[in-house]
Amino acid sequence: MARDFYEILGVEKDADDRTLKKAYRKLAMQYHPDRNPDDAQAEEKFKEAAEAYEVLSDKEKRNVYDRFGHEGLNHGGGGGFHSAEDVFSQFGDIFGDLFGFGGGRRRSGPKPGADLRYDMSLTFEEAVFGTKKTIEIPRHNPCETCEGSGAAEGSTPVTCAGCGGRGQVQHAQGFFTLSSTCPQCKGQGKTISDPCKDCRGSGLIREIREVDVTIPAGVDDGMRLRLRDEGEAGEKGGGRGDLYVFIRVQESEIFQRDGADIHFIAQLSYVHAALGVKLEIPTLGEPVEVKVPSGTQHGDQKVIRNQGIQRVNRKDRGNLIVHFVIVVPKKMSRKEKKSLEKYAQIAGIDLKKASLVRS
Repeated sequence: MARDFYEILGVEKDADDRTLKKAYRKLAMQYHPDRNPDDAQAEEKFKEAAEAYEVLSDKEKRNVYDRFGHEGLNHGGGGGFHSAEDVFSQFGDIFGDLFGFGGGRRRSGPKPGADLRYDMSLTFEEAVFGTKKTIEIPRHNPCETCEGSGAAEGSTPVTCAGCGGRGQVQHAQGFFTLSSTCPQCKGQGKTISDPCKDCRGSGLIREIREVDVTIPAGVDDGMRLRLRDEGEAGEKGGGRGDLYVFIRVQESEIFQRDGADIHFIAQLSYVHAALGVKLEIPTLGEPVEVKVPSGTQHGDQKVIRNQGIQRVNRKDRGNLIVHFVIVVPKKMSRKEKKSLEKYAQIAGIDLKKASLVRS
Protein backbone atom coordinates (compact mmCIF):
# COMPACT_ATOMS: atom_id res chain seq x y z
CA MET A 1 0.00 0.00 0.00
CA ALA A 2 1.38 3.42 -1.01
CA ARG A 3 2.44 5.71 1.83
CA ASP A 4 0.43 8.82 2.62
CA PHE A 5 1.91 11.93 0.96
CA TYR A 6 1.39 14.07 4.05
CA GLU A 7 3.19 11.42 6.12
CA ILE A 8 6.10 11.34 3.64
CA LEU A 9 6.65 15.11 3.94
CA GLY A 10 5.90 15.07 7.68
CA VAL A 11 3.21 17.78 7.51
CA GLU A 12 -0.40 18.13 8.60
CA LYS A 13 -3.23 17.86 6.07
CA ASP A 14 -3.94 21.61 6.31
CA ALA A 15 -0.31 22.59 5.58
CA ASP A 16 0.07 25.70 3.42
CA ASP A 17 2.36 26.07 0.39
CA ARG A 18 5.22 27.54 2.41
CA THR A 19 5.18 24.65 4.90
CA LEU A 20 5.07 22.10 2.07
CA LYS A 21 8.05 23.64 0.30
CA LYS A 22 10.08 23.89 3.50
CA ALA A 23 9.42 20.23 4.33
CA TYR A 24 10.31 19.10 0.81
CA ARG A 25 13.53 21.12 0.72
CA LYS A 26 14.59 19.46 3.98
CA LEU A 27 14.03 15.96 2.61
CA ALA A 28 15.63 16.83 -0.72
CA MET A 29 18.75 17.96 1.09
CA GLN A 30 18.81 14.79 3.19
CA TYR A 31 18.38 12.33 0.32
CA HIS A 32 19.99 14.25 -2.57
CA PRO A 33 21.91 11.79 -4.85
CA ASP A 34 25.05 13.94 -4.72
CA ARG A 35 25.14 13.40 -0.96
CA ASN A 36 24.18 9.74 -1.17
CA PRO A 37 26.11 8.32 -4.14
CA ASP A 38 25.15 4.77 -5.18
CA ASP A 39 22.53 4.59 -2.43
CA ALA A 40 19.39 3.13 -4.03
CA GLN A 41 17.33 3.51 -0.86
CA ALA A 42 18.16 7.22 -0.55
CA GLU A 43 17.34 7.77 -4.23
CA GLU A 44 13.97 6.06 -3.72
CA LYS A 45 13.18 8.33 -0.79
CA PHE A 46 14.33 11.30 -2.88
CA LYS A 47 11.84 10.40 -5.65
CA GLU A 48 9.12 9.60 -3.10
CA ALA A 49 9.41 13.04 -1.50
CA ALA A 50 9.37 14.69 -4.93
CA GLU A 51 6.19 12.84 -5.91
CA ALA A 52 4.48 13.88 -2.68
CA TYR A 53 5.45 17.52 -3.17
CA GLU A 54 4.52 17.48 -6.87
CA VAL A 55 0.95 16.43 -5.96
CA LEU A 56 0.39 18.48 -2.80
CA SER A 57 1.81 21.71 -4.29
CA ASP A 58 -0.72 21.53 -7.15
CA LYS A 59 -4.17 22.66 -5.97
CA GLU A 60 -6.12 20.50 -8.43
CA LYS A 61 -4.06 17.34 -7.82
CA ARG A 62 -4.15 17.91 -4.07
CA ASN A 63 -7.94 18.20 -4.17
CA VAL A 64 -8.22 14.92 -6.10
CA TYR A 65 -5.80 13.20 -3.71
CA ASP A 66 -7.64 14.46 -0.62
CA ARG A 67 -10.93 13.10 -1.98
CA PHE A 68 -9.91 9.85 -3.69
CA GLY A 69 -6.36 9.06 -2.54
CA HIS A 70 -3.77 7.39 -4.78
CA GLU A 71 -6.48 5.70 -6.83
CA GLY A 72 -7.82 9.07 -7.96
CA LEU A 73 -4.36 10.14 -9.13
CA ASN A 74 -3.89 6.91 -11.05
CA HIS A 75 -6.98 7.73 -13.08
CA GLY A 76 -6.12 11.41 -13.29
CA GLY A 77 -2.54 11.21 -14.47
CA GLY A 78 -0.35 11.51 -11.37
CA GLY A 79 2.52 9.39 -12.64
CA GLY A 80 5.41 10.00 -10.22
CA PHE A 81 9.12 10.13 -11.11
CA HIS A 82 11.16 7.38 -12.75
CA SER A 83 14.60 8.75 -11.93
CA ALA A 84 16.43 11.49 -10.05
CA GLU A 85 16.91 13.34 -13.33
CA ASP A 86 13.10 13.58 -13.67
CA VAL A 87 13.04 15.31 -10.30
CA PHE A 88 15.77 17.78 -11.34
CA SER A 89 13.90 18.70 -14.53
CA GLN A 90 10.67 19.28 -12.58
CA PHE A 91 12.06 21.14 -9.56
CA GLY A 92 15.33 22.64 -10.83
CA ASP A 93 14.46 26.04 -9.37
CA ILE A 94 14.15 24.61 -5.88
CA PHE A 95 17.54 22.92 -6.11
CA GLY A 96 19.01 26.17 -7.39
CA ASP A 97 17.80 27.92 -4.23
CA LEU A 98 18.84 24.99 -2.09
CA PHE A 99 22.41 24.50 -3.27
CA GLY A 100 23.08 27.92 -4.79
CA PHE A 101 24.30 26.67 -8.17
CA GLY A 102 21.31 27.55 -10.38
CA GLY A 103 19.97 23.98 -10.65
CA GLY A 104 20.17 20.43 -9.41
CA ARG A 105 22.73 19.24 -11.97
CA ARG A 106 24.42 21.03 -14.77
CA ARG A 107 23.41 20.14 -18.30
CA SER A 108 26.14 20.45 -20.87
CA GLY A 109 23.88 20.50 -23.93
CA PRO A 110 22.70 23.44 -26.05
CA LYS A 111 21.89 26.62 -24.15
CA PRO A 112 19.53 29.25 -25.60
CA GLY A 113 20.77 32.82 -25.96
CA ALA A 114 19.72 35.63 -23.66
CA ASP A 115 16.80 37.94 -24.47
CA LEU A 116 17.51 41.60 -25.24
CA ARG A 117 15.54 44.76 -24.45
CA TYR A 118 15.15 47.99 -26.43
CA ASP A 119 13.21 51.05 -25.23
CA MET A 120 11.54 52.88 -28.11
CA SER A 121 10.03 56.36 -27.88
CA LEU A 122 7.12 57.16 -30.22
CA THR A 123 5.21 60.34 -30.91
CA PHE A 124 1.49 60.28 -30.23
CA GLU A 125 0.80 60.14 -33.97
CA GLU A 126 3.24 57.26 -34.57
CA ALA A 127 1.55 55.22 -31.86
CA VAL A 128 -1.94 55.98 -33.16
CA PHE A 129 -1.37 55.29 -36.84
CA GLY A 130 1.52 52.81 -36.64
CA THR A 131 4.93 53.18 -38.21
CA LYS A 132 8.12 51.37 -39.19
CA LYS A 133 11.45 51.92 -37.44
CA THR A 134 14.95 50.65 -38.02
CA ILE A 135 16.90 50.25 -34.80
CA GLU A 136 20.48 49.24 -34.03
CA ILE A 137 20.99 46.39 -31.59
CA PRO A 138 24.40 45.40 -30.21
CA ARG A 139 24.51 41.63 -29.82
CA HIS A 140 26.84 38.64 -30.08
CA ASN A 141 27.10 36.37 -33.12
CA PRO A 142 29.05 33.12 -33.48
CA CYS A 143 32.63 33.85 -34.51
CA GLU A 144 33.05 33.00 -38.22
CA THR A 145 36.80 32.42 -37.86
CA CYS A 146 36.49 29.52 -35.42
CA GLU A 147 32.83 28.72 -36.23
CA GLY A 148 31.91 29.40 -32.61
CA SER A 149 34.30 26.84 -31.08
CA GLY A 150 36.59 29.45 -29.53
CA ALA A 151 39.67 27.49 -30.61
CA ALA A 152 42.26 28.70 -33.11
CA GLU A 153 42.46 27.08 -36.53
CA GLY A 154 44.06 23.63 -36.32
CA SER A 155 43.17 23.12 -32.65
CA THR A 156 40.09 21.92 -30.82
CA PRO A 157 38.75 22.31 -27.27
CA VAL A 158 39.77 19.48 -24.96
CA THR A 159 37.93 17.85 -22.09
CA CYS A 160 38.61 19.68 -18.85
CA ALA A 161 40.98 17.73 -16.61
CA GLY A 162 39.59 19.35 -13.49
CA CYS A 163 36.04 18.05 -13.81
CA GLY A 164 36.32 15.37 -16.47
CA GLY A 165 33.96 17.25 -18.74
CA ARG A 166 31.10 17.44 -16.22
CA GLY A 167 31.40 21.19 -15.67
CA GLN A 168 31.19 20.72 -11.89
CA VAL A 169 33.49 19.50 -9.15
CA GLN A 170 32.56 17.90 -5.85
CA HIS A 171 33.97 18.78 -2.48
CA ALA A 172 33.25 17.64 1.06
CA GLN A 173 31.69 19.94 3.61
CA GLY A 174 31.20 18.23 6.95
CA PHE A 175 29.10 15.13 6.39
CA PHE A 176 27.94 16.32 2.95
CA THR A 177 29.36 16.23 -0.56
CA LEU A 178 28.48 19.36 -2.51
CA SER A 179 28.92 20.31 -6.16
CA SER A 180 30.14 23.64 -7.52
CA THR A 181 31.08 25.10 -10.90
CA CYS A 182 34.48 23.94 -12.09
CA PRO A 183 36.94 26.87 -11.75
CA GLN A 184 39.15 25.66 -14.61
CA CYS A 185 36.55 25.50 -17.38
CA LYS A 186 33.94 27.74 -15.68
CA GLY A 187 31.32 25.06 -16.09
CA GLN A 188 31.87 24.48 -19.81
CA GLY A 189 33.38 21.00 -19.46
CA LYS A 190 36.12 21.85 -21.99
CA THR A 191 39.21 24.05 -22.03
CA ILE A 192 40.92 25.85 -24.90
CA SER A 193 44.71 25.83 -24.96
CA ASP A 194 45.03 27.85 -28.18
CA PRO A 195 42.17 30.40 -28.30
CA CYS A 196 40.90 32.05 -31.47
CA LYS A 197 42.49 35.48 -31.88
CA ASP A 198 39.32 37.12 -33.22
CA CYS A 199 36.97 36.13 -30.40
CA ARG A 200 39.66 35.44 -27.76
CA GLY A 201 38.27 32.00 -27.07
CA SER A 202 34.69 33.05 -26.36
CA GLY A 203 33.33 31.80 -29.68
CA LEU A 204 31.29 35.00 -30.01
CA ILE A 205 31.83 38.35 -31.73
CA ARG A 206 30.00 41.53 -30.67
CA GLU A 207 28.34 43.24 -33.65
CA ILE A 208 25.74 45.94 -34.34
CA ARG A 209 22.68 44.62 -36.15
CA GLU A 210 20.01 46.74 -37.81
CA VAL A 211 16.52 45.42 -37.10
CA ASP A 212 13.35 46.57 -38.86
CA VAL A 213 10.45 46.94 -36.43
CA THR A 214 6.84 47.29 -37.56
CA ILE A 215 4.77 49.20 -35.00
CA PRO A 216 1.07 48.32 -35.33
CA ALA A 217 -1.52 51.07 -35.14
CA GLY A 218 -2.92 51.67 -31.67
CA VAL A 219 0.02 50.71 -29.46
CA ASP A 220 -0.04 52.33 -26.05
CA ASP A 221 2.54 53.41 -23.51
CA GLY A 222 4.01 50.43 -21.67
CA MET A 223 3.24 47.84 -24.35
CA ARG A 224 6.02 45.60 -25.65
CA LEU A 225 6.69 43.88 -28.95
CA ARG A 226 8.46 40.53 -29.21
CA LEU A 227 10.81 39.88 -32.12
CA ARG A 228 11.72 36.21 -32.15
CA ASP A 229 15.33 35.11 -32.67
CA GLU A 230 16.71 38.67 -32.59
CA GLY A 231 18.42 38.29 -29.21
CA GLU A 232 21.80 36.94 -28.22
CA ALA A 233 23.28 33.84 -29.86
CA GLY A 234 22.96 30.57 -27.95
CA GLU A 235 25.76 28.30 -26.82
CA LYS A 236 26.60 24.85 -28.19
CA GLY A 237 24.00 25.07 -30.91
CA GLY A 238 21.28 26.62 -28.76
CA GLY A 239 18.78 28.94 -30.43
CA ARG A 240 18.86 32.72 -30.27
CA GLY A 241 17.03 34.64 -27.62
CA ASP A 242 14.30 37.16 -28.43
CA LEU A 243 14.30 40.94 -28.64
CA TYR A 244 11.66 42.80 -26.62
CA VAL A 245 10.82 46.34 -27.72
CA PHE A 246 9.22 48.37 -24.92
CA ILE A 247 7.02 51.23 -26.12
CA ARG A 248 7.06 54.72 -24.62
CA VAL A 249 4.48 57.11 -26.11
CA GLN A 250 4.79 60.89 -25.89
CA GLU A 251 1.74 62.88 -24.84
CA SER A 252 -0.40 64.72 -27.38
CA GLU A 253 -0.73 68.50 -27.26
CA ILE A 254 -4.40 68.23 -28.26
CA PHE A 255 -5.86 65.01 -26.87
CA GLN A 256 -5.69 63.01 -23.69
CA ARG A 257 -5.62 59.26 -24.22
CA ASP A 258 -7.44 56.59 -22.22
CA GLY A 259 -6.87 53.26 -23.93
CA ALA A 260 -8.58 53.46 -27.30
CA ASP A 261 -10.60 56.56 -26.32
CA ILE A 262 -9.34 60.11 -26.67
CA HIS A 263 -10.56 63.17 -24.78
CA PHE A 264 -10.72 66.76 -26.00
CA ILE A 265 -11.47 69.85 -23.92
CA ALA A 266 -13.65 72.39 -25.78
CA GLN A 267 -13.73 75.85 -24.25
CA LEU A 268 -16.96 77.80 -24.69
CA SER A 269 -17.88 81.37 -23.87
CA TYR A 270 -20.80 81.65 -21.48
CA VAL A 271 -22.79 83.26 -24.30
CA HIS A 272 -22.34 80.25 -26.62
CA ALA A 273 -23.11 77.89 -23.76
CA ALA A 274 -26.31 79.76 -23.01
CA LEU A 275 -27.51 80.29 -26.59
CA GLY A 276 -25.99 77.24 -28.32
CA VAL A 277 -23.59 77.18 -31.24
CA LYS A 278 -22.00 74.99 -33.93
CA LEU A 279 -18.43 74.11 -33.03
CA GLU A 280 -15.62 72.55 -35.10
CA ILE A 281 -13.88 69.76 -33.15
CA PRO A 282 -10.50 68.31 -34.16
CA THR A 283 -10.23 64.52 -34.59
CA LEU A 284 -7.48 62.12 -35.60
CA GLY A 285 -8.55 62.83 -39.18
CA GLU A 286 -10.63 65.68 -40.57
CA PRO A 287 -12.38 68.03 -38.10
CA VAL A 288 -16.09 67.40 -37.43
CA GLU A 289 -18.85 69.90 -36.72
CA VAL A 290 -20.66 69.48 -33.43
CA LYS A 291 -23.88 71.20 -32.43
CA VAL A 292 -23.66 72.61 -28.92
CA PRO A 293 -27.21 72.87 -27.53
CA SER A 294 -28.38 75.97 -25.69
CA GLY A 295 -28.06 75.67 -21.95
CA THR A 296 -24.87 73.60 -22.07
CA GLN A 297 -23.36 73.37 -18.60
CA HIS A 298 -19.73 73.37 -17.49
CA GLY A 299 -18.51 69.74 -17.53
CA ASP A 300 -21.10 68.43 -19.99
CA GLN A 301 -19.79 65.81 -22.42
CA LYS A 302 -20.52 64.69 -25.96
CA VAL A 303 -19.39 61.31 -27.30
CA ILE A 304 -18.40 61.08 -30.95
CA ARG A 305 -18.34 57.38 -31.69
CA ASN A 306 -15.62 55.62 -33.69
CA GLN A 307 -13.40 58.71 -33.75
CA GLY A 308 -10.89 57.35 -31.27
CA ILE A 309 -7.85 55.11 -31.71
CA GLN A 310 -7.85 51.82 -33.56
CA ARG A 311 -7.36 48.90 -31.19
CA VAL A 312 -4.17 46.90 -31.78
CA ASN A 313 -4.62 44.23 -34.47
CA ARG A 314 -8.35 44.98 -34.66
CA LYS A 315 -10.55 47.04 -36.96
CA ASP A 316 -12.78 48.71 -34.37
CA ARG A 317 -11.91 52.06 -32.81
CA GLY A 318 -12.55 53.87 -29.59
CA ASN A 319 -14.52 57.09 -29.15
CA LEU A 320 -13.76 60.79 -28.99
CA ILE A 321 -15.18 62.35 -25.82
CA VAL A 322 -15.61 66.13 -25.90
CA HIS A 323 -15.63 67.91 -22.52
CA PHE A 324 -17.22 71.36 -22.49
CA VAL A 325 -15.62 73.99 -20.27
CA ILE A 326 -17.35 77.36 -19.78
CA VAL A 327 -14.88 80.24 -19.83
CA VAL A 328 -15.83 83.42 -17.91
CA PRO A 329 -13.92 86.55 -18.94
CA LYS A 330 -11.73 88.07 -16.25
CA LYS A 331 -12.08 91.60 -17.64
CA MET A 332 -15.02 93.30 -19.39
CA SER A 333 -15.59 96.68 -20.92
CA ARG A 334 -18.08 99.12 -19.43
CA LYS A 335 -20.46 98.42 -22.30
CA GLU A 336 -20.29 94.65 -21.66
CA LYS A 337 -20.98 95.15 -17.97
CA LYS A 338 -23.99 97.37 -18.74
CA SER A 339 -25.37 94.67 -21.04
CA LEU A 340 -25.02 92.03 -18.33
CA GLU A 341 -26.65 94.27 -15.76
CA LYS A 342 -29.55 94.78 -18.14
CA TYR A 343 -29.83 91.00 -18.61
CA ALA A 344 -29.83 90.52 -14.84
CA GLN A 345 -32.63 93.05 -14.51
CA ILE A 346 -34.70 91.25 -17.15
CA ALA A 347 -34.01 87.84 -15.58
CA GLY A 348 -34.86 89.10 -12.10
CA ILE A 349 -31.38 88.50 -10.72
CA ASP A 350 -30.48 90.54 -7.64
CA LEU A 351 -26.91 91.72 -8.22
CA LYS A 352 -26.54 92.97 -4.64
CA LYS A 353 -27.49 89.75 -2.88
CA ALA A 354 -26.78 86.34 -4.41
CA SER A 355 -28.41 83.00 -3.59
CA LEU A 356 -27.41 79.45 -4.55
CA VAL A 357 -28.33 78.56 -8.11
CA ARG A 358 -30.22 75.29 -8.49
CA SER A 359 -30.32 73.52 -11.82
